[in-house]
Amino acid sequence: MSAGTAEFPPNLIPAPADGARRDIPRTLWEDAFRNTIANSGARVAIAWIFLLALFAVFAPLLANTEPMLVKIDGRWSSPMLRHFTPTDATLLVLAASVIVALCLRRIDIRSRVLGVLAVVVITIPLAVIFVRPPETVDWEEYRDLDHRGKIEWKLMAPLPYSPNDFLRDQPDAMLNPPSRTHPLGTEVNGGDILSRMIYACRIAISIGIISVGISVAIGIIIGGLMGYFVGAVDLFGMRLIEIFEAIPTLFLLVTFVAFWGRNLYIMMAIIGVTGWTGDARYIRAEFLRLRKQDFVQAAVAGGLPLRSVLFRHLLPNGISPVLVSATFGLASALLAESTLSFLGIGLIEEPSWGALLNQALSVGGSFVWWIAVFPGLAIFLTVFAYNLLGEALRDALDPKLIR
Repeated sequence: MSAGTAEFPPNLIPAPADGARRDIPRTLWEDAFRNTIANSGARVAIAWIFLLALFAVFAPLLANTEPMLVKIDGRWSSPMLRHFTPTDATLLVLAASVIVALCLRRIDIRSRVLGVLAVVVITIPLAVIFVRPPETVDWEEYRDLDHRGKIEWKLMAPLPYSPNDFLRDQPDAMLNPPSRTHPLGTEVNGGDILSRMIYACRIAISIGIISVGISVAIGIIIGGLMGYFVGAVDLFGMRLIEIFEAIPTLFLLVTFVAFWGRNLYIMMAIIGVTGWTGDARYIRAEFLRLRKQDFVQAAVAGGLPLRSVLFRHLLPNGISPVLVSATFGLASALLAESTLSFLGIGLIEEPSWGALLNQALSVGGSFVWWIAVFPGLAIFLTVFAYNLLGEALRDALDPKLIR
């Protein structure tokens, strides 16, 4: 390094006079992101998860019995919008806010994330209050109007079947193999398998994100307190961890479903409340390692509040193992929900990959290959993608592998 640049800190080196670019040191998280993206397996996993997210957000636009736009007797209407649910509206607003946040590159990433979260928090109650779809839906209405020639013009989704449209007006639609009309075939009740699989992406993603979010939040709080205060707090926390580790999550889910019914939010809460122990152990170990280091002692000596020491100085330097564990937790949550649905004690009205697998053995006892292959392949690929992403993130955050 020349004498002209030695007096400047590395992140404040002025641009050279010749206009050449000067390499600025990247942060740990920037390096981790670049190393993760450089992994070919992680790129494939991210592409698959991104595809599932697109299906989850734009499901009403991809598979819907109700026309997007229709003209009857000279009047235009949008039955699809009239049948929008609060979930549909919330996901579309979320997608729009994420796109806007990605475009606002001049704003720091933390502000953009907080902005998206604020939009979602505001949108959810508004959608529940103002978005009121009809309680009962006549799935045959527009098919009958079309057959009678009453529809002058219509714009349909690429797949004109909703997940709960069981084609009651078509008695021969049950258990049909893949065809041009139904690309992945139909299930026992006559529903289109591709439509149900598209809508099932919502459960596959949401149950993992929400349940893992709950477990990570609980694990960070309890593990952070254990690792920082040690002593009696650590002793009490370890006993609490041992108690929760002794609780079988699957059996607890079955018990709650038997007593309180099939509720997706209860499933998410149970998986989250019983799955935080590993995250707490990781955070505890990291905080024990970091609590006596100079930057932490300097923060304490400077009079910073406890929450600032824990969550601003210790947590960013010790959260790496939890991030890796969270990716594997996403796969575990999906497998738990799929297991319940496969056993017949999962969700009823909401489409699920596990519920479709349950129908692979039809009423007559014969094996229906298309019902087993496509949902089973979706579960396998999603779990595999989460594991690939977790392994890539683990390698990217491991300083020994980086060296």
